[in-house]
This record gives sequence, C-alpha cells and structure tokens, in this order.
Amino acid sequence: MHKILTSKRLYIWLSSLILLSALLVVFAGSGVGNMKLKTNIDLENKVIIENGDDGIFPLRLSWLRDVLGEGLMAFTGSWAYQNLALSNTRYVYVREGLRREEVVGLFSKQLDWDTVERADFISAPEGMYYPGSYLLSKDKDSEIVRELMLNRFEREIADRYATSTKKIISIPTALKIASLVEREANGKSDMRLISGIIWNRIFKDMPLQIDATLQYAKGSEELGWWPAVLPEDKDINSPYNTYKRKGFPPTPIANPGLASVYAALNPKKTDCLFYIHDKRRRIHCSATYEGHKQNIDRYY
Repeated sequence: MHKILTSKRLYIWLSSLILLSALLVVFAGSGVGNMKLKTNIDLENKVIIENGDDGIFPLRLSWLRDVLGEGLMAFTGSWAYQNLALSNTRYVYVREGLRREEVVGLFSKQLDWDTVERADFISAPEGMYYPGSYLLSKDKDSEIVRELMLNRFEREIADRYATSTKKIISIPTALKIASLVEREANGKSDMRLISGIIWNRIFKDMPLQIDATLQYAKGSEELGWWPAVLPEDKDINSPYNTYKRKGFPPTPIANPGLASVYAALNPKKTDCLFYIHDKRRRIHCSATYEGHKQNIDRYY
C-alpha cells in the first residue's frame, strides 16, 4: 500500500512539474508584450541602418524558451514521460528551424495520426508552423493542431508586424530570410550577422549561395531532411538552388522563430559577404573572396 501511494504521489508531482515547465516555456515564447517588428533596412538606397543592440530582448526570450523547452523535452523523454503517458495529455516541443515534414513527425508520434491526418497537417505554407511548446489532449486531430500553430504564428509574428515594415519587407519575404538565418546560424548570437551578409549579397545582386537551400532541395525521409551538402549538389536542378539561381528561394525552407524573424528585419551592419563556421562552430566572415579562402585555410 505504501508503494502504491508513493508511486501515485510521484506521478502527481512529476505531472505537475511537467505542466508547470510547459507553461513557462509557452510564456517565454510569447511574453514579448506589445513589441512591434520594425526594420532597419533602407531598400531604396540598399543599405542597412545600424540600430545597436535592439535585438537583445527577443533574442534573450528565445534563448529562455530554448533552455526550458529542450530541458523539458529531455525530461519527458525519460521515465517521467512514461508516467505522463498514462494521462490524456501530450507535450510536444517544436524547435525553431524544422521543416513541415519534421513538425508533422513530432505531432504524429504523440497523437497517433494516420496518413490522411499527416497530409492534412502539412497543407499550410512552410514557414507558418510556429515553433514552441504545445500541451495537447491526445485526441486532438491534425486540423485543430495545425490551426493552433497558425494562430500562434498570427499572434507572435503577423500581429507584431508594424505597418511601416510591411511597406518595406513583406511577411513572406521576411520568412524566407528568417528561415535561411535559422538554418545557417549557430545559435542566436550569429543571427543578425548572417542576416547582414545575406542582405549585402541581395544589395549587390549576388547569388545567395546558402547551403541550407541545397539541403532543403535534396532532403527526404530516406536521406534525412537535412542531409550533408556535397560539391555536386551545387548543380542540383531545383528552384531552391541558390548557387545557380539569384534571389530568394520560392518559399521559406524551414519554420523560423521570433529571433530569426527579428534578425531578418534588423540585420547587423557589416562589410562581410562571405562566412564560414569553424570546427567549433564559431563564425568567421570576410568582405572579399580572397579573405574567405584565407579563413577556410586557417580554420579547416
């Protein structure tokens, strides 16, 4: 009898802890008040107007959500999750930078969706499945969950989008850039710099040459959704091949979070046009291709 009571108390304690943590994650992802998404891009003159460290607040909030969300995800993947599974509740944490197929995989695993429900879920545009924490009853169907994610996107991104910003950069364009930043950056600290480099290439009418677009083009369930890029991949015949085609990819290549959208709209002013991450994932950039080659020789 004592063992039964102990197990029951432990289950209640663990379930309460998981619920509280999930609520904290949601709060961290959405507690940005009335902050509006503005931009420091001057399209007419093709320049970036430096705005200092205005991006620190949304970046810190995203960092908090990452820490809480990933910690809880690891926790719920352990024995504690087996207790949670006895209830009618399912917790799903969607990281920034996943593509639709990965997102549907997360929900389908926890909510037991069939093929039809999976297909229905991914019918919305790439880039609008807002990342974050979702606490759901296990009988939620795919249409309801999809609308839940889209509603959160409206609240966190679309509703914050300042009218003045829309006149300069449309939401679809911002999502494309944000998705590139999300996939290319090694954490939040890189985001505004990489965005600045992308914008510099746009202003100079250069191909974007983003490896993540090649990954998106060749990704599959068999190869993995983000396979390693090979030299021959630069010749892939795809509208997503930003080595062969100038301009943005046709759609976002992933589902970005608030920090990367902010970075897309507020890039760091820089002279750099090229960048690499070294073996420790630290970023190094250069204003010239010769400098870029020197960085490759130095850090690889």
